Amino acid sequence: MQLEKYYTPAGPEERYAQFTRQQASDFAKQVAGDFNPIHDVEAKRFCVPGDLIFTILVSKLGLSERIHVDFKDMVTDGVPVCFKVLEDGHVNVEDDNGKVYLSIETSGERRRNQEQILPMAEEYVAFSGRTFPHVLVPLWKEQNVMVNPKRPLVIYQSMTIEMDTLDFDHPHLEIGECEFNVDGKRGQVILRFNFMCDGKKIGSGEKRMIQSGLREYDQKEIDDLVAFYANLKDEYFKALES
Repeated sequence: MQLEKYYTPAGPEERYAQFTRQQASDFAKQVAGDFNPIHDVEAKRFCVPGDLIFTILVSKLGLSERIHVDFKDMVTDGVPVCFKVLEDGHVNVEDDNGKVYLSIETSGERRRNQEQILPMAEEYVAFSGRTFPHVLVPLWKEQNVMVNPKRPLVIYQSMTIEMDTLDFDHPHLEIGECEFNVDGKRGQVILRFNFMCDGKKIGSGEKRMIQSGLREYDQKEIDDLVAFYANLKDEYFKALES
């Protein structure tokens, strides 16, 4: 993964990053396999993928044994954000007005080997893109709810990674136990996963997301939604190849 394709570093010591819609959308589709319309170049309510900002963070800060990220607000295009190290060692991603978009806490041993960090981050990001439909649809069906297919609003809340060891090469992710806690038209999804290497578990993590505008589950609408996104992906990658 050529991370520099997907953002523009700026400012002293390249502590700032800014994004064009095209850069952020390319990362969502080409790296994460995420075709959420909020990442489309022409989207009215555009959002830079949280996974892109996370990847930049671990690339700059290094990979720690424990990483916890709180997603506080959505970064949009054209807004430079700064990686600000606080007195307690935590890091905020914020703009020049002090608005915080993400905060990250790390602890334990840290490694800065990019040849190790970027493949791991890419594997994590690709896992995020696979959650729909393979993980989310069964959870919706179990709870008899689904997102509004015309406006599938999904917001990252937090994510945590805890590594048992930092001695590994090219791990892959396996899905773990997942939950969907529904409260009226709003629900919290907890996606758990394990990092595996050479058949052994070397770490684990979880991502929490909020889904709003829930409605009663409808299999026909789900089938249409899955088919729509599958076709969208096929057409996008065909266009890239041509």
